[in-house]
Amino acid sequence: MAKAGMGAPMTASEANIDRRERLRKLALETIDLAKDPYFMKNHLGTYECKLCLTLHNNEGNYLAHTQGKRHQMNLQRRQAKEKMDCPIPPAPNKKKIVPAKTVKIGRPGYQVTKQRDSATNQRTLHFSIHYPEINEGVVPKHRIMAAYEQKKEAPDNNYQYLLFAADPYETIAFKIPRSDIDKSEGKFLAQWDSEKQVYSLQLAFKARAGAPQPPPPPR
Repeated sequence: MAKAGMGAPMTASEANIDRRERLRKLALETIDLAKDPYFMKNHLGTYECKLCLTLHNNEGNYLAHTQGKRHQMNLQRRQAKEKMDCPIPPAPNKKKIVPAKTVKIGRPGYQVTKQRDSATNQRTLHFSIHYPEINEGVVPKHRIMAAYEQKKEAPDNNYQYLLFAADPYETIAFKIPRSDIDKSEGKFLAQWDSEKQVYSLQLAFKARAGAPQPPPPPR
């Protein structure tokens, strides 16, 4: 028997009705029916759910229906079907940036002078590379390459290679002795003369220990 001052406990049916009523009120406050693609008012003045094919007497009942299990399950099925019917398109292929190829016009002209420093007895080499048709804004470059880096001939550890490069000319290489190069001040010089368009490089090999020294200069 219920206590004085308290109503009888709700039955399961009454609890369900109360829950639906609370959901209906909440939906009325938060949902805009104008944006619901499944809401439709028919010619009889009642409301239809196009997703579940159900009829409803008023907007509140329709909104309560949208919060129920049946409508939510149908929404999930529809979303899953749409994903299958409209798979995510593959990402567009990004265009690869291909560096512009320079048309080579042949090898540049050059002069090589071999000398020996009378003061130190060091062997020296002087290279003059001519680039009369060098591309605008390009400055020639040089590089010393070990024998094992090149693929033109069998490596010989007695030699190394001195390379010169400047577009649009082909890269040229000189085979020089694999001796230590003296890079102290005044011994290793490289210069680009943009007016004459000549790239000059001078190098000296370090004197080997025990090598005969030149006689002292006369007084």
